[in-house]
Amino acid sequence: MAALQYYDVILKPVITEKSMAGMGEKKYTFLVHTEANKAQIKEAVEKMFEGTKVKSVNTLNMDGKNKRRGVVTGKTAKTKKAIVTLTADSKEIEIFTGL
Repeated sequence: MAALQYYDVILKPVITEKSMAGMGEKKYTFLVHTEANKAQIKEAVEKMFEGTKVKSVNTLNMDGKNKRRGVVTGKTAKTKKAIVTLTADSKEIEIFTGL
């Protein structure tokens, strides 16, 4: 695959009860490209959201779930999540405010 650009790395934010609880500690959860590494994720967050400084990035590879329709079985696509922790003096990410 071609080199990933920073705008291709972050696919969408993850909005769950657990991820919302982490926002008080400046931890934000994103669904990211499966081939993105931690350095690319850090660069993408700092470029896409001005005034943010990333302290650390934790990633999780999630396998696809087994699905069945009648006799035919298959799997859903693999995904990757990233939990991004911002520094204390960093601005908050504005897409999460008001949720």
